Parts: sequence; C-alpha cells; structure tokens
Amino acid sequence: MNLKKILLFGAGKSASVLIDYLLLQSTGCNWKIIIADTNKKLIEEKTQHHKNSEAVELDINDGDKRRQLIAAADIVISMMPPALHILVAKDCIHFGKNLLTASYADDEIKALEQQVKDKGIIFLCEMGLDPGIDHMSAMQLLDEIRENGGTVHSFKSHCGGLVAPESDDNPWHYKITWNPRNIVMAGKAGAIYKLNGKEIAEQYETLFEADRTVLTGNEEVPVLSYYPNRNSLPYIDLYGLGEASTFIRTTLRYRDFMYGWKNIVELKLTDEEPVYQTDGLSLQDFFKEHLLKNGFGDWLNNKLSERLSETKAMLENLMKIAEAENIAQVEGEPVEDDFMLVNEEGRLKSIQLEDVKNDAASVVALKMHEANLTMKQLFFLGLDDQDTIINKGLCSAADVLQMALEKKLALQQGDKDMIVMLHEIAYKDKEGKAQSIHSSLLVKGEDSIHTAMAKTVGLPLGIAAKLILEKKINLTGIHIPVCKEIYEPVLTELKNLGISFSESRDIL
Repeated sequence: MNLKKILLFGAGKSASVLIDYLLLQSTGCNWKIIIADTNKKLIEEKTQHHKNSEAVELDINDGDKRRQLIAAADIVISMMPPALHILVAKDCIHFGKNLLTASYADDEIKALEQQVKDKGIIFLCEMGLDPGIDHMSAMQLLDEIRENGGTVHSFKSHCGGLVAPESDDNPWHYKITWNPRNIVMAGKAGAIYKLNGKEIAEQYETLFEADRTVLTGNEEVPVLSYYPNRNSLPYIDLYGLGEASTFIRTTLRYRDFMYGWKNIVELKLTDEEPVYQTDGLSLQDFFKEHLLKNGFGDWLNNKLSERLSETKAMLENLMKIAEAENIAQVEGEPVEDDFMLVNEEGRLKSIQLEDVKNDAASVVALKMHEANLTMKQLFFLGLDDQDTIINKGLCSAADVLQMALEKKLALQQGDKDMIVMLHEIAYKDKEGKAQSIHSSLLVKGEDSIHTAMAKTVGLPLGIAAKLILEKKINLTGIHIPVCKEIYEPVLTELKNLGISFSESRDIL
C-alpha cells in the first residue's frame, strides 16, 4: 500500500478532533499527516509527536513553502480563516490536488469551477457542521420525501454551538468554542430568507430578537432563540425546494445571549471604525471612552425606562384583575374564570383568567430580569475591569470586544459545550396529506479540547478525506455535500461515531 500524505492547514480550536481522527486512521490506511500552522508547539501538543505526524511551522503567506507542502500532498484540508482558502485553492489547482474546507464556498472559490473540473479534481466545501452536517442531514430527509412522492412547502433549519447546561455559569450563557472573530462579526451582512411566500431581507440591527424561539424537542434545552443566518436563498435551488413558501436557515442561542448581543450591536461595540489607541488602556477605560462617545447614558435610561414602564403597566393590569375579583366576591357575584377574545387572526378565542394572570406574572418577571441583565452582562465583559490592559495599539471597538470575549468567555478545562441542530420540514405526501418531520441532533463535548464543535466540524472532513483517497467519492469540480454520493457514506460513518439524529413525524 502506497503511503498517502494528508496536508492540514490550521491546528486551531476546531481542528483537534479532526487531527485525532486522521492519526487514528493513519496506521491502518498508511497515511502521513502533515500539519502546518503558525504555532508549531500547538501542533505537537495536539499530535503528541505521533509517529505518523509531522509538524510544520508556516506563515500561510509564505508562498514558496506553502506550494512545496501542497505539491508533496495527496489531499489538502484547509482549516484556515475563510479569506485565506483562496491561496491554498489556487495552489491546489496548479498541482492537481483535491481540497476540503469547512467554510462557505465564496465567490472567489466558485470562480475556479472550470479550472477545478479541467484538472479532474474535487474541491469539497461546506464540509463541517454548519455548513456541512446541516446540508447532509437535510438532503437525506428531502430526498426521501421526494422519492415517496411528497412536496415540501416549508423548510426551517437551525443550528447552534452552545455551552452545555452543566457548564453554564455566566450571564451571557455562552462560551467560545470556535473562531472568536466570527462571533463578533456574525450577522454583519444581515440575512435574507423566504417566509410564507415572501422574500425577507433583514438588516443587522434587527437580527438579534430574543423573542424568536423554537422548540428543540430536547429536555435539557427545550426552547432556544434564533437569528436568521446569512442569505438562505441560494440554497433553495441547491436543495431543490423552489416550490417551498418558507425557507430559512438560522443560528441558535440561549435567550439571554440574544438579548445581550442586541444591546452590544446597539452600543456599536462591533463597529470596525473608529479606532482607539489601546496601549496602556484598561478594559474599563475603553468601555468608558466608547460608551460615552456613543450616548450610553441616554441609551441605558431608555432601556431601563422601557423595561420598567412595561413592568409597571403589567403590574397595574394584574392589580386590576385582582381588584375586580375581590369586588365580585364581596358583592356575592360569581367570578368568571374564562372569557372570549378576538385573536390576531380575527377569530374568537377562549381565554382562561388564571392563564392571563400567569402569563402577566411571567412577563413582569422577564422584564425585571432583562433590566438587571443589561448591566450584569456589560460588567462581566469588563465595564469595571481596571486590571486587564489591552495594549494592542490602534484597535476598533470590534477588536477590543473580541479580546474581552476571549478572556471572559473562554471555555475552561473542565467545561463542556454542546451542539444543537434541528430541521423542521412540512410537506404534503403523494396523497395530499399534510405531514411534518422534526429531526434533531444534540452532541456534547468531552472537555475544552475535544469539544462538540471540534467533533462536528472535524469528523465530516476527516471522513470525506478518507472516502476521496479510497476513491469512494469520484466527483470533480466544486461541490458542497448535497448529493447522495457524499452524504450517504459520511452520515453512515458519523452515526457509527455516535453522531446521529432523532426524528419525530406527525400528520398535521
């Protein structure tokens, strides 16, 4: 058996489990795993100097060294930041090497389609978690529905990297398991999706609405909030869902995170302009300077006043209900425990008085919680932190925020993260009966290194690399994993490794 060389660019947070998988397979498959990163020590920590591994210190912009590595490889996996994939991709075309990435196939990569085909190689992109496992698991369901004569009219796909409940110990209800820059920049371009037959374009400022929720079907986290993810529309044709009136892909978060991040956006803490001189500047100093510049006092007064006025109004309504009940009892009149209201659709709806009181009490509690949470979250990020000195020269607010997140929301050694993914599909079967599928995935990490994020991003890449080297995937050109030749064997192997979906199906 000829020795095969797998070249991996990047040994960061999401690469840990991928490296473990490749090394585990290396002896039986006769592989040599070459890992290139700016931090050679990090590579050696993750490989433990495995006999089938080689650690290479590399600046990805060193073209000569990069090309030398690619020329000697049988297949290339890039775990670099998305903007750097193009450097690797062009070299892979030059040397005729297959390339795998977990990132979205951007316009620069797509423009190479003909060159990739002419070389008879494959660029397999969006081969991680989201995008990746979401595509594969969705297409498996959609193909099944279509093969049985069904027609899909609504498709919703949700995915989020979360802190596991047992490690959730901060007011943000979040810890970092992937590229922190991506967290800061998430949603900047807004989102586009299809809802009830209409194309919706949402701006960045409106994305993080905590009241958008979904039932997960999982007891540990039964309800999560979500925000629309990027532009969903190109995937309508890729999924073959031109007939669907609703098509949306979203990111899941805990409710308090969504509430807090909306505040972060409103306070312009994700802005990349202007810049601040941060040498000698503490986090407290930065927050003071930035927030004063952006009208923090007025913003906070408005925020708290809004919450308090809503709470006051609801409390007054509760008191009126209680007063009416007391008067009725004194006068010996029966207390009505249900009545009719007209709902938003103009239909009569029966309302239980006790439900009204309980709902009102819940709203009061929520508004009071939000008023308190606003300051808790800001203080946690460093509003009063005089000890942490930034010392990064000229930085934007987004740069400083990233630093604060990395320090304050780091996944600690004993912490566990969690991946939640679910697909909600509504369709009509061949007999015209309305049906639905709720397909969900929950994966927990083992520790701060072998995270659920690293598992679900890395394993699909490793499995796909093995399938390509074994010539079980023989496609050429630029692909994402939406065809059976890719998704069937990858999902089968993921299931063998403990990553599988549970389903519930209903007749509507």
